[in-house]
Amino acid sequence: MNLKRAYYDRISPSRILNTILYTNVILFVISLIYSGRSMHTGFNPFQALSPSTDILIFLGASGKIPIQAYHAWESLITANWLHGSLLHIVFNMLALKTVAPLVMAEYGAFRMFTIYTLSGASGFLLSVLGNVPLTIGASSGLCGLIGALLYFGRSRGGPRGQQVYQQTSGWIFSLILIGFLLPNINNWGHAGGLAGGIATGWVLGYDDRRPENRLDRALAVFLMIVTAVLLAWPVIQGFFLIYF
Repeated sequence: MNLKRAYYDRISPSRILNTILYTNVILFVISLIYSGRSMHTGFNPFQALSPSTDILIFLGASGKIPIQAYHAWESLITANWLHGSLLHIVFNMLALKTVAPLVMAEYGAFRMFTIYTLSGASGFLLSVLGNVPLTIGASSGLCGLIGALLYFGRSRGGPRGQQVYQQTSGWIFSLILIGFLLPNINNWGHAGGLAGGIATGWVLGYDDRRPENRLDRALAVFLMIVTAVLLAWPVIQGFFLIYF
């Protein structure tokens, strides 16, 4: 019992957040390396340092093509960790570094990871239903975190809840605006992630309703292990296919 508690105590909120950020960056670098000469370069900020489409599908991109052509249902989880350009990953990681600590403050670090993972999957699932051919990026999970904060603010009420609700509503308005102004934005993924975050936040609850417990921690650790295996497998396969 004490060993389990000591193990969970070592998984601090900052460690969980840094692991998410570093994993995204590492996978982006790997996708560029595996792309080789197929990597897209240029002065267009939306395409500079972009991995090849084939490599992104191989590493776990989601959407109608991977699901229907390859039955890659695991991509509902893996696509949350891949990015299509340098600007794409920089924007998402800066946003994640801002939003995730707010979610951890109200839900706890383990529930934050569960919300990020499950809401990301719901965003990519809705993308498939919306006939999006190919989609990647942490923005689905990020929208899920925003959805969880929106639920918290609305449900808790009071000065604190009202402040969070108003701030979160402003972020959602910005997401809608960006979705219509910028090219290649997956609004289906954003909407699915937002809805998934609201639903997951409601199911899991937040600290003012109940503290994070062993079941929350066990679920998050299980999702961490599943995610790590699903991400590592194509990376290892690709390494041997390319270099051996």
